[in-house]
Amino acid sequence: MPLVTSTEMFKKAYEGGYAIGAFNVNNMEIIQGITEAAKEERAPLILQVSAGARKYAKHVYLMKLIEAALEDTGLPICVHLDHGDTFEICKSCIDGGFTSVMIDGSHHSFEDNIALTRQVVDYAHARGVVVEGELGRLAGIEDAVNVSAEDASYTNPAEVEEFVQKTGVDSLAIAIGTSHGAYKFKPGQKPRLRFDILEEVQRRLPGFPIVLHGASSVIPEFVEMINAHGGQMPDAIGIPEDMLRQAAKMAVCKINIDSDLRLAMTASIRRHFAEHPDHFDPRQYLTPARANIKGLVQRKLKNFLGCDGKA
Repeated sequence: MPLVTSTEMFKKAYEGGYAIGAFNVNNMEIIQGITEAAKEERAPLILQVSAGARKYAKHVYLMKLIEAALEDTGLPICVHLDHGDTFEICKSCIDGGFTSVMIDGSHHSFEDNIALTRQVVDYAHARGVVVEGELGRLAGIEDAVNVSAEDASYTNPAEVEEFVQKTGVDSLAIAIGTSHGAYKFKPGQKPRLRFDILEEVQRRLPGFPIVLHGASSVIPEFVEMINAHGGQMPDAIGIPEDMLRQAAKMAVCKINIDSDLRLAMTASIRRHFAEHPDHFDPRQYLTPARANIKGLVQRKLKNFLGCDGKA
């Protein structure tokens, strides 16, 4: 099966009241764990590649690994650029075979964000590629994204209609209280998402697919496993899974996961080394790490889909 865009995925997700899992990839084991889980759950899938992942693994290696996953699983897979911040990186990914790109112009003024996003949309649509834009800024640190709490801002629902109309984007990432990284809330602070903003955006853009970034749940069992085996991650807090399911029942058609994948892999590897200090073969510790990622992704897909699969 060839790579697909997210258009049909989002249409079915919106109508069905569920969300597509969008998982960041960096190496073979992560790709295998994600795609094996999606195959078992019969779930549509978005594999995301950040600028940092392209720098780490190289574009060609990641694309060949994803090509292998297509052949191995037969899944409908969309390959998406996560947080492209310039026209040049979006163009490079479009020319390099991606079927979806995100242009994040949220660090610009509203007018400049529109102009940059429109430039990417024009280039992408002419080549059959879809585009995700962003309004509002998420706090936190993850890969190349680093936004302080002071610079973060909720999406203004009054701007979404003009932005979508003038840019022609196919989906829109909004800021309603999620954040990047493993420290999304302060100790003692109750996790909270602005569902009132999401509801108003949905009212203004009926039927239009919305995206949540920074949506890892920072699963406590992984944090505990890391800390129990030499890690130091106090006060790591994420987005409760019931909140993500609620968002998926509304206009959110794509939920991004990166930190939870990192935590699942790191927790497994730390535990393996503690239990097997004599091991030095990467296959010995990467095999259970891959299995841990697969289990995590299955858990996420069931939550986002609200059933055992909708592909």
